Amino acid sequence: MRILHWLKLAAAWGVGLLLAYQLWLFAWVLWWANVNPHMTRFMEIRQEELWLKTPGASLQKQWVDYERISPHLKRAIIAAEDAKFVDHEGFDWDGIQKAVEKNQRRGKVVAGGSTISQQLAKNLFLSPSKTPWRKAEEAAITLMLETAWSKRRIFEVYLNVVEWGNGVFGAEAAARHYFNVSAAQLGPEQAAKLAAMLPNPRFYDRNRSAPGLLKKTGIILGRMGAAELP
Repeated sequence: MRILHWLKLAAAWGVGLLLAYQLWLFAWVLWWANVNPHMTRFMEIRQEELWLKTPGASLQKQWVDYERISPHLKRAIIAAEDAKFVDHEGFDWDGIQKAVEKNQRRGKVVAGGSTISQQLAKNLFLSPSKTPWRKAEEAAITLMLETAWSKRRIFEVYLNVVEWGNGVFGAEAAARHYFNVSAAQLGPEQAAKLAAMLPNPRFYDRNRSAPGLLKKTGIILGRMGAAELP
């Protein structure tokens, strides 16, 4: 009986800690609804990796408001990453199903089906790992973001914190890193290429003329006109 008592007590403590952690996450979500994030979990991880190679190295990042980001880049990201962004509530179930079917055909994970909201949840709070716990937490944070933020705010923060290369984060840093222009000055082809890099930005940072990147850039260019912005 004493063992059962302690098991129940441990379970209660576990549930309490889990709820406290969720409340802590939601508090940050509420804070960032109006305050721009200075650092994300993904940035912290990449900063630590950079410091191991080059002590004192800094990330390339600079916040810019939504209005100061080229509409071409916004359309390119929607076309490439989440065509139903303005309509769904955080999850694109059709996209997830297609990703599962594609992975089954290939016999390995080649597509994720994550929406912009899901990607942002991961970037803000989580690690690049693909454990069941991380995916479950990503889903919970996605619901928090979709509840507390507008679609425009989700997209603005995403554009400013997403990883775009080795130590490169956000649209402004990416535009300057790859094209030596501001995020506001990006043209359609430049925007499409940046969007094409997102699934594997550090690889494409090292391989900027990869055939797959050029092919995907062309596909995104053809889809940008139909992209609906928040």
